[in-house]
Amino acid sequence: MHNENKATRINLFNFSTPQMRAFHVSWFAFFLCFFAWFGIAPMMKIIRDEMSLTKAQIGWSIIGSVSITVIARLFIGWLCDRIGPRLAYTWLLILGSLPVMGIALAQNFETFLLFRVLIGVIGASFVITQYHTSMMFAPNCVGTANATTAGWGVMGGGVTQMVMPLVFGAVIGLLGVSDYWGWRISMILAGVLCATMGVAYYFLTQDTPDGNFKQLRAAGKLQQKDSVKGTFLAACKDSRVWALFVIYGACFGIELTINNVAALYFLDYFNELQEMDMMQAVKMAGLFAGLFGMMNVFARTLGGYFSDKFSESRGLKGRVQWLFVVLLCEGMALMFFSQMTVLTLAIPTLILFSLFVQMSEGATFSIVPFVNKKALGSVAGIVGAGGNAGAVAAGFLFKGSLPWPTALFILGAFVTTASFLTFVVKFNADAEFEAQTAVEAAVNSNRELELVGAAS
Repeated sequence: MHNENKATRINLFNFSTPQMRAFHVSWFAFFLCFFAWFGIAPMMKIIRDEMSLTKAQIGWSIIGSVSITVIARLFIGWLCDRIGPRLAYTWLLILGSLPVMGIALAQNFETFLLFRVLIGVIGASFVITQYHTSMMFAPNCVGTANATTAGWGVMGGGVTQMVMPLVFGAVIGLLGVSDYWGWRISMILAGVLCATMGVAYYFLTQDTPDGNFKQLRAAGKLQQKDSVKGTFLAACKDSRVWALFVIYGACFGIELTINNVAALYFLDYFNELQEMDMMQAVKMAGLFAGLFGMMNVFARTLGGYFSDKFSESRGLKGRVQWLFVVLLCEGMALMFFSQMTVLTLAIPTLILFSLFVQMSEGATFSIVPFVNKKALGSVAGIVGAGGNAGAVAAGFLFKGSLPWPTALFILGAFVTTASFLTFVVKFNADAEFEAQTAVEAAVNSNRELELVGAAS
């Protein structure tokens, strides 16, 4: 989709323009969704003991938490093209908060799994975040904008690993309740935050720099709903979309998997934590697992930033080449991490792996806005769903008798192989020329603004 007045720079401390409001509100909404989505993960040891869950049942809960998101992301991308990101996000946050709070009702594995699956719907928030920033920012900085909003949002997966055990402990200490109610009340609080954010999104944002979809269509400034029919099918027929689908499964899918298993992995495979009392061990495992997600503060942004920079000199081909490099490094780093047996080596290796996995995600969605502009929502939805499809596939490695370090090594080998799919992602001369022209126009616009600022 083409819209006027896209921002050519990211002014982080400016909240007055619709572009920057969308930037900040979308990443924070995604942050809360991720916080709620993986809020259960750091408390799984308590839940495992309470419900007497087997290894296979924990594996199914891992798979369930990311499975429905595949369908939800496909649908939400289609929906964004029709009603716009503002309404799509509002309804997703409000409706998605219900199962987050509802998991407090779980009494056994079956009901726990049901709510764990339903919570996964809020994972579709990623597609709306990427769609909204793609609508708001020009080609010279859209990669950085997409990567930063996604990275800061996904950071919620790291923060929740650190914070939820503290919330759990505070609930028990302040309210004097048992473990049974502690984790349940903690999840209710996370759901309330999501619902509140849904209301805020409606009032604080607009669909495009020029206004909302409904008003723009009424004024004839935006393609009508009928004109976007067939865009999903067009996206499905593009081999590049499916290559990016698998690639995103090899980076974001792996991140989702690590968010689900990291705390238990540290507790079950490192003797240093097994020698501590349970509550202390849970907090430490949450802290170590949280370090992985906290790298999103800057790592995903770096992936998008360097993609934008390579595009200035090498065009869209430069974006693809950068994606190949970071994805290849991600796969090798994951294989190294799987072989670590002591914390002093495992933690630095985990951080190195986290750097590459998140740069790969940023690099992937720096390419997405250029694949098919008329079907941006559909392309973003399909590629985004690939992340969860990858997580679902990876989840099966953790439900059987296979040792988890072996499972991680296999995943690392898969990522390394998937990096070569970047050679499928090619752009014709017309697309390269259009993208390069748009980048140059945005860069020139920035220079003019800098000259005006200097003159004043």
